[in-house]
Amino acid sequence: MERELRVAAIHDMSGFGRCALTVVIPVISAMGIQCVPVPTALLSTHTGGFDNFVFRDMTDFIEPCRSHYEALGVTFDAIYSGFLASAAQVESCLKFFDSFDTALRIVDPVMGDEGKRYKTYTDELVSGMTELVKRADIITPNLTEAAILLGENYPSVMTEEEGCRWVKRLCKMAKAAVIKGIVLENGVHANISYDRETGELGVKKWENIPVFYPGTGDLFASVLTGRILKGDSLFEAASKATDFAQLAIIKTLGNNQPTRNGVEFERILGKLSKY
Repeated sequence: MERELRVAAIHDMSGFGRCALTVVIPVISAMGIQCVPVPTALLSTHTGGFDNFVFRDMTDFIEPCRSHYEALGVTFDAIYSGFLASAAQVESCLKFFDSFDTALRIVDPVMGDEGKRYKTYTDELVSGMTELVKRADIITPNLTEAAILLGENYPSVMTEEEGCRWVKRLCKMAKAAVIKGIVLENGVHANISYDRETGELGVKKWENIPVFYPGTGDLFASVLTGRILKGDSLFEAASKATDFAQLAIIKTLGNNQPTRNGVEFERILGKLSKY
């Protein structure tokens, strides 16, 4: 029998809007991997396009949760972090890394999008996220987050060569990286990956679909996490994650629902058992 795989997912839980743990849990589970959620915050909806959402900070939960798992002798194959609500939560993530030091460390450094930092991200939190990235095996920033980590201005368009240089610079911090959502000069979009240890550099291109749905980054990073644990190389995992996220968008187009509701990935979740 195939050995059970287990992921600790340190993300926020937004009840409506299909992002964070409401994406991470079903995606990881559909790939035959146990997902153990560690919520960093509880929200009634995500923050993109909804007013008057309810928010509860879960900082005081994370450390006792880690301590309990350590006392139980629970093991993890990966520690996978996303949105963090405070600088204190960075320290909690680092303690997870230390307590479960054989686990793969995957960090989705959720800090901003479309060239802008999220309002909740203070300079202190950005500094903490940078330290977390330096301890990571794999990071999955979008282009905005890559620019923040590298101290660069956000480029709305870049060449493929520039994208490759950026991802290699990120790998002076983490061991491997994927930059999501690069717009190339010809209008084609790309996710560019680099693994410092193997030297594998990959460019996964796709034709742009002119619509923005929240949560697609979580969808991408979750599929990538599962495929890495299943034995794919970084580029193989990134390619499959890109294809799945694109298919989810295509299946959602024309549903006459606000884009803030997220992609209807549930329609194709069964395909992950074959990925």
